[in-house]
Amino acid sequence: MNPIIRLYAGLADLLNQAGSYVGLLGVRLLLAWEFWQAGVMKFRGDNWFADYQDAFPFPFNLAPVDLSWFLATWTELLGAIALVIGLGTRFFSLSLIILTAVAWASVHAGNGYNVCDNGYKLPLMYLVMFLPLLLSGPGKLSLDHWLALRCRAA
Repeated sequence: MNPIIRLYAGLADLLNQAGSYVGLLGVRLLLAWEFWQAGVMKFRGDNWFADYQDAFPFPFNLAPVDLSWFLATWTELLGAIALVIGLGTRFFSLSLIILTAVAWASVHAGNGYNVCDNGYKLPLMYLVMFLPLLLSGPGKLSLDHWLALRCRAA
């Protein structure tokens, strides 16, 4: 085998092994930071959902404003913690995807793409970042992976 091809194959194997542990960790940590900040702002701030409740897509527009605020706040806070430790990653990814889709539809969609105009660029990026977590899980450096190994061994 050509030495360059052998070197490339060895490097690819090394990166694949490292990627299975830390490949999605950066995505988890970035999303956790963003949603933690949003949750803390809601926790400390006033409920402004009444301004947008009518724009929430069905069935979310039927929930009382205070309930929506409570659920959004705690989904963001608990989801951020779960993403950091990699616990319930698929559940919280789906929960935060739904939350982000509601925010996109009710707050960002009518403002265009540009972030400076409060557009939908960031929600779109978050949704794309959640897809590998939802479909592939959090990676090996996570409590989900550890629990899966423990359950298989039992």
